[in-house]
Amino acid sequence: MNADLKLLRATTDDIFAAYQDRPGLWEELEEAGLTRIGIPEEAGGSGGDAQQAAVVLRAAAYHAAGIPIAETLWLAGPLLAAAGLPIPDGQLTAAEGDPAEVTLEPDGDGWRLDGTLKRVPWGRGAARIVVVVAGRVCVVDPAGSVFTEHSNLAGEPRDDVSFDSVALTADQVAELPGGLSLRLRGALARTVQLGGAAQRAMEHSLRYASERQQFGRPIAKFQAVQQYLAQIAGEVAILELGARSAVAALDDAEADSTMAIASARTNACRAAGVVTELAHQVHGAIGTTHEHDLRRFTMRLWSWREEYGNEALWASAVGLLAAAAEDPWHLITGTSPGRS
Repeated sequence: MNADLKLLRATTDDIFAAYQDRPGLWEELEEAGLTRIGIPEEAGGSGGDAQQAAVVLRAAAYHAAGIPIAETLWLAGPLLAAAGLPIPDGQLTAAEGDPAEVTLEPDGDGWRLDGTLKRVPWGRGAARIVVVVAGRVCVVDPAGSVFTEHSNLAGEPRDDVSFDSVALTADQVAELPGGLSLRLRGALARTVQLGGAAQRAMEHSLRYASERQQFGRPIAKFQAVQQYLAQIAGEVAILELGARSAVAALDDAEADSTMAIASARTNACRAAGVVTELAHQVHGAIGTTHEHDLRRFTMRLWSWREEYGNEALWASAVGLLAAAAEDPWHLITGTSPGRS
């Protein structure tokens, strides 16, 4: 990690640690320009690249920040910037409509949106919802829409949003740029977040094992617990490496990041399950209580590994990519015959 990324990481850690669950966090992030990192300045962003945006995203997950930072910073903002649409202020979210359930049709000089989006992240509090449907991107004011409120295991909003002939002007709709996939970006966002939450679950486990006494000594002295802790640490390291590699591939204009993201996502989903199980083994029943901090991270691990495609879906994607490749070796290693 270079000096700029280290400084950014220290800054974001300080902000998230200071606010915890108190009001004002979003305003502080906006004032610091951290909700638009990775988006070109000419498109209304703060500049920077995906690696810098990932630092913010990981820090939010590490501190269990209950805000739509991934949806605003990583999904809605970049989608709008790529499509040439202005980025609204405030908290944003993004969702892809199932063509069987959501329609976007021309209506005079504008468009009309109908249907229901399922499990929109942070939908009820969003200033705008960025909808991807029928090869287009549109910006929707959720006022007047019907919300059916749901949550994931971590208590984060995942709402169904219904639109009834919502009128959109021509400047609220644009073509979806080729090669831009909301699901792919969403999968990488959750992978980065899994890394932050897994790191925190590991730290909780190490601290608890060193403090909890059993038979006159810390449980960290017992071989079985040591094996759990070592396995957790190994899974976290592998998860983080995959996430960093996938983010770097996303920043590489000459690389196809699909394989890197699919591979990282597959392994991250698997690792999240292992880390969660072993962290709760170390803590015993206390780790499942509402008062204990561990559950804030393990519940997110369980939830995020199922969103934007689970392990089985992305493992199948990896297999299909490998089967279709002319040279599976270069696909797996992320190289090409023309690149060293």
